Formats: sequence, C-alpha cells, structure tokens
Amino acid sequence: MATTEAGGRDSAAPGPGQTLFAFVRHWSRRWHGPAGAELAERGREVLVVEAVHALSGRPPVTVNDVAAELAVDQSGASRLIAHAAERGSLAVTPAPADGRRRSVALTPDGEELLRAAHVWQEEVFAALTEGWTRAERTAFHRGMTRLLAGSARRGHGD
Repeated sequence: MATTEAGGRDSAAPGPGQTLFAFVRHWSRRWHGPAGAELAERGREVLVVEAVHALSGRPPVTVNDVAAELAVDQSGASRLIAHAAERGSLAVTPAPADGRRRSVALTPDGEELLRAAHVWQEEVFAALTEGWTRAERTAFHRGMTRLLAGSARRGHGD
C-alpha cells in the first residue's frame, strides 16, 4: 500500500527528481525528431552546432571545449565536429594562440541550421503544451530556466 509523504505526494509515485531524469532520458533519445539514420545524423550535427554556439561567447572555441560542453571525450567531440564540418555547419582552423590546437566556429550554414533547429524546438514545445494556458507555459519555462541556472551554479552545465 502506498503511503503519502508530507506535502501530499504518493511515496510510490516517482518524485520530481525521478521525473526530471526520466524527462531528460526521454528527450536525449528523441530530440532530433522521428527515427531514421539521416535524422539521427542531423540531430548529432545540431547537438555539436548548439554546443559551439553556446561556447561562442569566449572564443576561440576548441575541440576540448566542445568535448566538455557535450560531456564526451575529446575523440568523440572531434568526430562530431569533423562530421559537422564536412556538412558545412562548422569551420575548423588552427587556433590563433597555438597552431597545434584547433578552433571551431559556426559557418553561415551552421547558423541557419541552428535557427531551423530552434524553430523546430519551439514547435515541439507548443505541441507538447497544447491546451496549457499561457500562465502554465510561462511558469514551466521559468522553472526550467531556474533549474538550468541552479545546475550551472553547482557546476553541472553551462
């Protein structure tokens, strides 16, 4: 028999932390759209383009910076970057301060890919929250923003 915790939550039901991580696991596998090898490939390209964009406020962006942003090893980041560069979304050049390192930047095609990805992300959010009030959407957005800020303060993200 389930018990009720202080605050009225059923102790047999997943708590908010479990729900958060279930949400993250769900979307980490689906964020690139419907299944398919081409779309999955495009999804990885968007992932690395978004990482480079997130880091672009502190150029030059290096392969190691991207690896840290994505929480992958340097060789994994290097493969993702090489693939996105082959597709024209990223430019890879020797780093200005140290020619042994590589600097990574968005190309105009990468910026367009990023804009298209952000449009798609907003469309998905709108579809998932269909039937929600504007206040509910705003409160959820505010809560997610606060979670991200709290994660960054604790060193768990950007």
